[in-house]
Amino acid sequence: MKQFSESLPDWLAHQPLQPLFLKLLGLCDGTGLYIVDRDQRVVHWSQGAEQLSGLKAADVTGHPCLQEYAITEAGDHKKQRIQSFKTDGRRVELRKIARVLYDRQGAFSGGLGLLLPVSEQPENAALPKTSSEAEESEKQGFHGLLSRTPAMQAVFQIIQNAAETEATVLVRGESGSGKELVAKAIHGLSARRNAPFLAINCAALSSSLLDSELFGHVRGAFTGAVKDHSGLFQRAHGGTLFLDEVAELPLELQAKLLRVIQERNFIPVGGDRSIDVDVRIVAATHRSLREEVKMGRFREDLMYRLRVVPIFIPPLRERREDISLLIWHFIRQHNAANFRTIEKIDPQAMKTLLDYTWPGNVRELHNVVEYAFAVGRGATLRCSELPPEFREPRTAAAQVTQNSPLSEAEESAAIRQALEQSNGKVSSAAGSLGMSRATFWRKRKVYGI
Repeated sequence: MKQFSESLPDWLAHQPLQPLFLKLLGLCDGTGLYIVDRDQRVVHWSQGAEQLSGLKAADVTGHPCLQEYAITEAGDHKKQRIQSFKTDGRRVELRKIARVLYDRQGAFSGGLGLLLPVSEQPENAALPKTSSEAEESEKQGFHGLLSRTPAMQAVFQIIQNAAETEATVLVRGESGSGKELVAKAIHGLSARRNAPFLAINCAALSSSLLDSELFGHVRGAFTGAVKDHSGLFQRAHGGTLFLDEVAELPLELQAKLLRVIQERNFIPVGGDRSIDVDVRIVAATHRSLREEVKMGRFREDLMYRLRVVPIFIPPLRERREDISLLIWHFIRQHNAANFRTIEKIDPQAMKTLLDYTWPGNVRELHNVVEYAFAVGRGATLRCSELPPEFREPRTAAAQVTQNSPLSEAEESAAIRQALEQSNGKVSSAAGSLGMSRATFWRKRKVYGI
């Protein structure tokens, strides 16, 4: 720590500290200095911090800072490396040095942060031309999942460890968060990687069709069954079966699924003999199975069989540092198609994207980038090229995505409102509420909408 002269404290005691401090900030405006209060809201963001981070003072001052810029009480004198993306797509690695501040009563009151550049990539870093970019993406990617947040890194480690076992896995996450990618990663890392990986959405079919699709049927089992049909369990023998939206599985089929897990065999629809099968199950849901059990809609014994290894995927709104990473990842993918090349993002457009709550998570973000490529032209992505919902105020319908329980009347009203705002387009309405299309249809039927 720097040692100050003995005369400095005595000199400071006779100075008006507020004007002195403000003049010091003015002198340091060219450095990457910033200040946050106890609630992690930005109270000062220097011009140097703007240039290093690509974030404008007008956009961040008075708002909660991004997680990588936070300064906690335990962070005094800590140094860490963070990555930032400028609005022109350049990726810059920064070193953050933090100093904690206390008020006159000794309570934590915020902190000073200093950003220093470590390395900076060339102007065309947004384009997939450099090997260093590919190496960096590989570091932040994991079998199709892309993230640099600690929460997702922990998820990656659980996937890695679970894949080495034969345990049944239950993936919990909102619509569009990447549950199937998690299932594919588990399969790809397991000893079953060379056997089939099959998937089915349990909410997409009626009970009878789902029964036949999962367990197969024999000839003559029902009208139209003109020949034997092998179900997914039989076709996935030796491999992995992914059961998406497993909470939507009808109760009568839950009993058959439990038998397969326990006994490793099943009887096809209309059959009279059991078929042995060796299949690993990875299930997924956006609902709490415990709550479904309490409501009498899900078997408790099956819940425990499915959630041997539970994995929770944080929604995109809780890992904001991934938003710019994913935006540029999808931009690079579309740039490769040579239809349009985006090299920069307008600062206001980037702020709008960072502030959005992303109810449809990564899938919605990908769709937004695709929309911008379709409707816009030129090398800069602008606000006018974002979907209409980015220019509209948020409504009560967004409550559905905030994990707060809604009454049937509130949920019904939210569905009606989503349909009105999307002009009757089911996919858009379902995405705005964080629901799958199948779940959205089922709820419309329940509420008679």
